[in-house]
Amino acid sequence: MDAGISRRSLLTTAAVFAGGLAVTGLAACSTSPTIPQPSVAPTGAIKDQLDQALKIISAGSDKFGVFIEDVRSGGTYSFNGGYASQSASMAKPMIVAMALRKAAAEGVELSPENLEHARKAITNSDNDAATALWTYAGYPTYQSLADALGLTHTRLDSAKADQWSWTWTTPGDQVKLVKALATGETKALTKAQCSFIYDLMGQVQDDQTWGVGQPKSAGVQVHLKNGWVQFKSTDNLWAVNSMGSVTGEGRDYRLCVMTRVPDFATGRELTSAVGKWAFSILGSGKL
Repeated sequence: MDAGISRRSLLTTAAVFAGGLAVTGLAACSTSPTIPQPSVAPTGAIKDQLDQALKIISAGSDKFGVFIEDVRSGGTYSFNGGYASQSASMAKPMIVAMALRKAAAEGVELSPENLEHARKAITNSDNDAATALWTYAGYPTYQSLADALGLTHTRLDSAKADQWSWTWTTPGDQVKLVKALATGETKALTKAQCSFIYDLMGQVQDDQTWGVGQPKSAGVQVHLKNGWVQFKSTDNLWAVNSMGSVTGEGRDYRLCVMTRVPDFATGRELTSAVGKWAFSILGSGKL
């Protein structure tokens, strides 16, 4: 049996397949889809270039959102950055943070077992590991953490509150989360807790570094977490998301792209197209 499939956790009450299934296991089942690309290089101000590229890549979909923060200038960019959808495995850094806060509140360190769960949840997107931490921390603490981080559009699902894959968020909120983890500038978590999570996001296994992690380069450091899940019990579409930071070769930015598409392969290629064009455009100037 494929090693990725053996790690998969079926969330039976939600009737979904969540993003702990290795990308290679899914990619082998389908050909690479064709994502619309600009036929000529975008021109003008950086925001105008992003607009030109993303209008083509998104193909008019209202189930597509992007938010970028340029660390070099402090400038931000939103292309439907308030688009709200389920987090899928993009929720796992939050789940690890919940567990760290739980242990700290009890005056203890995370157990060796839970430290290993944290590592697997982020670097391998292991669903069982995430669920173990979710159970340990208690799912209601997800909302209190989101509130403490100032993630005003991040919440539990009203009907599936006990299921981490169903948590809702937006690209704008996820960039705010990445900033908190990268800088430690939040009262919700200690600097050591932020650093622990952020470091794990820099160790994600290679076949899960699509999206924000594209294109790959030896001179660029990426910290990210992707998420992918099919909602069979509702619209049968896949939520495919990617959030993280990119530093190197003159760039320094935080990016989140969230989509809802007919299949995983399309979502993977769509988020990667955003990653590639953001990298290219932000290499020519600051927001």
